Amino acid sequence: MLALTRKVGERIVIGDNIVVTVVSVKGDSVRLTIEAPNEVKIYRGEIYDAIVAENEKAAVVPAEAFDLAMLNDLKLNK
Repeated sequence: MLALTRKVGERIVIGDNIVVTVVSVKGDSVRLTIEAPNEVKIYRGEIYDAIVAENEKAAVVPAEAFDLAMLNDLKLNK
């Protein structure tokens, strides 16, 4: 991890095509602009966490979705 101190108007460059600029500082809030290619997805942290949680929730198949009795109906060709 890299921790930096920046002043208003100063930038951080990530790779060759992402630029983060400090626009303003008010109290404990910092306003940033982020310039990145359209294919780079940018989310606020809490939104990203919600997306990850929803994806994990959707990936779990509830136990009641499995009907083991249906396995008896399967016939395997040998």
